[in-house]
Amino acid sequence: MSKFSKLGLRRAAGAVAIASAAVVGLAGMGAGEAAAVKLPNGYKNATGIDGESIQTWRTAESAYPIPTVANNPASRGFVISGTYSGKASAGVGGNLAVKYIVGCQVDVSGITLDLGGAISLSATTLSGELGLPLKPGQVAVVDITDKDYSDSGVAAIQLSQLSFNLNQCGGYASARSAVKTIGAKGYSTDDGKVSGEGTLIQSTLYGQPFTIG
Repeated sequence: MSKFSKLGLRRAAGAVAIASAAVVGLAGMGAGEAAAVKLPNGYKNATGIDGESIQTWRTAESAYPIPTVANNPASRGFVISGTYSGKASAGVGGNLAVKYIVGCQVDVSGITLDLGGAISLSATTLSGELGLPLKPGQVAVVDITDKDYSDSGVAAIQLSQLSFNLNQCGGYASARSAVKTIGAKGYSTDDGKVSGEGTLIQSTLYGQPFTIG
């Protein structure tokens, strides 16, 4: 059976990549509204050439806007919750990671995790409620957390009332979840390299974008 090895150190939870994108005007939830918006469930199945597979689910995802810095009209904030899970076929190991794509006056519906020219911020810079220093036209990819698949091939992450603050946005903000899974038979990340046998399965399940204003 063929083997592979790929450089792929995972970043610490909470790391952020920021890149610029075109500024657009969006309409959505008002900054003063507190009602949670229920977002649709999602499912994706990724398969390898030898029949191995990883299924990914997104359920009970919701978001609502919150007040942030007092007397700061540029400030935007929102809270998200959701359950994200995966199931790997027999003998397949891997990792399930929950990320959020957040844009300031940017429509993130067509934006993927592959942002060129990105910079990273440490988890300590974000701390607590995830304050993002985004300005108009910028997009952040936030690594929320990740989990390896168990010996029985399952992984699940539940987020409850996780808040984001954008104190420099000055306009509409938009966001969407991205659940990235990677796996293979004999999956290993020793020495900072992803290795295994057969097919390296990679898949991303994107959530429905939502906006706050």
